[in-house]
Amino acid sequence: MQTLNLRRHFIRLTASAACLGAVMGLTGTAQAANYPSHPINFIVSYGPGGGTDLVARMMAPFLQKYLGSDSRIVVLNRPGAGGAIGFAELARAQPDGYTIGFINTPNLLTIPIERETSFTWKSFDLIGNVVDDPGAFAVLETNQVKTLADLTAYAKQKPGKATVGTTGTGSDDHLAMLQFARASGAKLTHVPYKGAGEVRGAVAGGEIMIGAINVGEVLQYKKGGTPLHFLGQMGSTRSSALPDIPTFKEQGFDIELASLRGLAAPKGLPADVRDKLVDALNKTMQDPEFQAKARDMFAPLRYLAPADYAKELEVGEANFRKLWQQSPWIDK
Repeated sequence: MQTLNLRRHFIRLTASAACLGAVMGLTGTAQAANYPSHPINFIVSYGPGGGTDLVARMMAPFLQKYLGSDSRIVVLNRPGAGGAIGFAELARAQPDGYTIGFINTPNLLTIPIERETSFTWKSFDLIGNVVDDPGAFAVLETNQVKTLADLTAYAKQKPGKATVGTTGTGSDDHLAMLQFARASGAKLTHVPYKGAGEVRGAVAGGEIMIGAINVGEVLQYKKGGTPLHFLGQMGSTRSSALPDIPTFKEQGFDIELASLRGLAAPKGLPADVRDKLVDALNKTMQDPEFQAKARDMFAPLRYLAPADYAKELEVGEANFRKLWQQSPWIDK
């Protein structure tokens, strides 16, 4: 009799668990269907006024439009440590779709190679890449240094006096500075900042000589009135926006670097939520008004769907690990 009662009790527990699971499943589906039901935080791992920040704020209204449900996106700046502070905050957030953010290469790939971190690029659900912006060196227009050859001569005559501002150790800006120093034999002094906006301000204020800033960002600052002059651009070919500015390769330096800026969320998003975000970004990237605004702010768009974006990051990580073994990107 006792055995029979135990069996009945077990059956009732099993049925209750099944019902609870079904309810939870329906609840999860309902939540995904209603997503988003409250504001979404959009983390930018760099300071206000930089290219990442400006694109995020320009893009937010379009994502809101295509997500629907009266969605609202709030951009939050989390600068510091070359982007590591913001990347870590994004990676550890709840994977519910209410925290998204930009992830930037090479920083996202180089930081976990050079030191222990709580994240790698695999810590994120990829939504899609947005921007591919080549690097550049820029100085004030009043500076007598006008070309990379001029910079080499100056830096050799005055070792350490050529100060270069970047967005942090391991950034594309920093790697470009190190590669240029090695290729030219010139001694440069690295000055890290929390974002390109700070680098621009330091160049404009005479605190540093050279801004290692991406092409689109320099063009934005020039449009805003900062009198900057390009020493060279780091694309494989000349940018259509800069047809008169030679590449580093054209000036005898085999340096080609750029920054990818893509949208991601913490790993483990519900499938329906992830699909909504991917669809909203895809529609944003195809929106003629968004494309026009991106051109106006000199943001070179390059859409990569999640699978293609993952392949790009995987290849980039392998290349940077090889580079680290050959020549670690540390200040000496």
